[in-house]
Amino acid sequence: MSKGLLDPKVDFVFKNIFGSEKNPEILISFLNATLKPNNKITSVKIKGTDIAKQFIEDKYSRLDVKATTSNNETINIEIQLKNEHNMIKRSMYYLSKMYEEQLGEGDDYSKLGRTVCINILNFKYLKAERFHTGYRLKEIETNEELTDIIEMHFIEIPKLEKNSNEKDLLVAWTEFLKDPESEKVRNLEMTVEEIRRAKDQLILMSNDAEQREIYDMRAKILKDKVSALNKAKEEGREEGEKNKAIEIALEMLKDGEPIGKIVKYSKLSENEILELQEKL
Repeated sequence: MSKGLLDPKVDFVFKNIFGSEKNPEILISFLNATLKPNNKITSVKIKGTDIAKQFIEDKYSRLDVKATTSNNETINIEIQLKNEHNMIKRSMYYLSKMYEEQLGEGDDYSKLGRTVCINILNFKYLKAERFHTGYRLKEIETNEELTDIIEMHFIEIPKLEKNSNEKDLLVAWTEFLKDPESEKVRNLEMTVEEIRRAKDQLILMSNDAEQREIYDMRAKILKDKVSALNKAKEEGREEGEKNKAIEIALEMLKDGEPIGKIVKYSKLSENEILELQEKL
């Protein structure tokens, strides 16, 4: 997609499309499609629309979309390209932080409004087969809902089936995120005004040399972050294997096993085993 349209799943692009004060109807459409509220969201107040250079260059920054809605909801939308294996706990942390930040010192709890986190994932993460799942607090045995004051959604793009009903607006938006240049999205542009506007905004960004330069920088930083996480994971795995080998060797040394046999079963070198033997 680098020679054509920018990838809307890169957080910098996503924030510029869905977190734009110039086109709030895009975010309103997406939120109504995701939350399916009884009372449609009619307006949004988008927060943190400026993206400072230091945030673009910070591989640990979160370029998310934050907004309050006409239904007195606090919303946070985050998009993740790679699985960092911490999404649930991370999302719970931000959800609780957003909930707590609504109150100032001395404010009454009655001022607390609904708080919603929406996580868009470009990987399969949860056990559920559905591409969209939503969670609230419920009683363990009866499944009775305690409250809808906090809510967490996951949209797992790879789980979207090819034959999904595109009349469902969330399916339509997910198709846009999946591949904005697809035939499906071209057809959706003809019938869904907000998707057409999102596509127009994406085209403008893609044809802007400065925006493309920022996109390339952000995409590289995110890629480097994933590489660093994978390296740390691999190093942790290797360290764990080494510690296990040392445990095996120590036990065999205590049992008086010959060095050759310990080398065979622990995979440690003879010098490493002799060093361990000296420490016993």
